Amino acid sequence: MAWIQLRIHTGKQEAELLSDLLMELGSVSITFEDGQDEPIFEPKLGETPLWTDTVVIALFDANMDLQPIVEMLKNLPYMSQDFAYKIEQIEDKDWVREWMDAFHPIKFGQRLWICPSWREIPDPQAVNVILDPGLAFGTGTHPTTALCLEWLDGLDLAGKEVVDFGCGSGILAVAALKLGADKVTGIDIDYQAIDASKANAERNDVADRLSLYLPQDQPADLKTEILVANILAGPLRELAPLIADLVQPGGKLALSGLLREQAEEISECYAQWFVMDEPAHKEDWTRLTGVRK
Repeated sequence: MAWIQLRIHTGKQEAELLSDLLMELGSVSITFEDGQDEPIFEPKLGETPLWTDTVVIALFDANMDLQPIVEMLKNLPYMSQDFAYKIEQIEDKDWVREWMDAFHPIKFGQRLWICPSWREIPDPQAVNVILDPGLAFGTGTHPTTALCLEWLDGLDLAGKEVVDFGCGSGILAVAALKLGADKVTGIDIDYQAIDASKANAERNDVADRLSLYLPQDQPADLKTEILVANILAGPLRELAPLIADLVQPGGKLALSGLLREQAEEISECYAQWFVMDEPAHKEDWTRLTGVRK
């Protein structure tokens, strides 16, 4: 099917009003985009953060005449007098196939490969994690995930127990098991993440050693030798006592999902329970590690 899109520059106060109106006028989807490279970090749950200059992108059937819609928008009381818009044709693509074609096997550390389930394994003798992320976050392509995978690859996990706090697709949990961990417990607030982790564990023949829980269902006496949490700075800060309590004395901790400028604050927060190491960086992101006192 052919599509056209209408791009409109507006302010953050008007963007949602405009979005609702465009949907009523026949748009099949709305996307918000930053108009001036203005960063927004860690929105609160349920919050839709918008930028001072927000681009509203409305997708329409290509047969639709957008000129009457544009003329109507120009006369809205909340639209600025220098109303800026652009109408573009969109190439019809199989976007799932586009994403799959772009996702290649990636090596982490000395021995670990993350391989999409639809690709050929490059090195059958390596530690290979076969991954289909589905709807859950975690492919290894993001620097935060890469930092955690490299850390796990550098550990001696033989016979160890691991907790993957915020397991997402299960990529870290499955990698730990393939690298020799005896048992992994995955915890996530999203039931879709639990399902994706279970499916990826089954795909890698390690499901019998992976236990998965929503937070309210996790064992009350859960303790671990190694914990990895690849989530955001806000939850890491708020959940610090809970996360620290899961790690037994002498146990190892890795925290990721942090921007460089957030690392010092989070490191100081965890220093009351852990001897913290120097941070590791990849692009704008940071991994913190430490040992439980």
